[in-house]
Amino acid sequence: MYGLTRGTITLLGAGVAGLLIWLAAQVNEGTNGGYWSVYGLLAAAGLTMAFSQILGGWTKWGWPRLSIAVLTTAFVPVAIVSLWIVLAGEPGSGWFHNHVLAWSRDIHVSGLVTDFLYYIPVLVFGTGLVFGFSFDTTGPVVRDRDVTVNRDRETAPINGRAADEPVTAEREAAVPSNDRITDRETVR
Repeated sequence: MYGLTRGTITLLGAGVAGLLIWLAAQVNEGTNGGYWSVYGLLAAAGLTMAFSQILGGWTKWGWPRLSIAVLTTAFVPVAIVSLWIVLAGEPGSGWFHNHVLAWSRDIHVSGLVTDFLYYIPVLVFGTGLVFGFSFDTTGPVVRDRDVTVNRDRETAPINGRAADEPVTAEREAAVPSNDRITDRETVR
């Protein structure tokens, strides 16, 4: 069931991303407004693909949350580098465009920036995708009051021990087995 749900949602996300890419192809990117519209739509297509994985993986039954660690260590550096290259490829001779090109020459990365100008669509799609990877779902919160104890069981030996204290045995049964101390372990 999980694979079918995730596969269907991934297909739906790919369809929406494809529609956004098609819309981007319909926009004239010769002007600044068109340029930013095209690349905004491509970034939204990448974000759509990442969100399809969150929605398709909803088996944890939790709410989506933003991971600050992923956002700061992955998305922010990717966004800075991508934005630098996108600004360098901006049509015309705007303030940002001229300054980014001058700064690229000053720090001796103009050749790298120029090489990446051909791949701006890939960079913005990937940036949207990495931003979407900053989100995840969390599992449901289990509270202590949700734990039930079977009080109708017999007083037979539990784990080879006599259950002469049923209250203690019931408490131990409610605690996960890796947290219990067995007869063979010593308490320090």
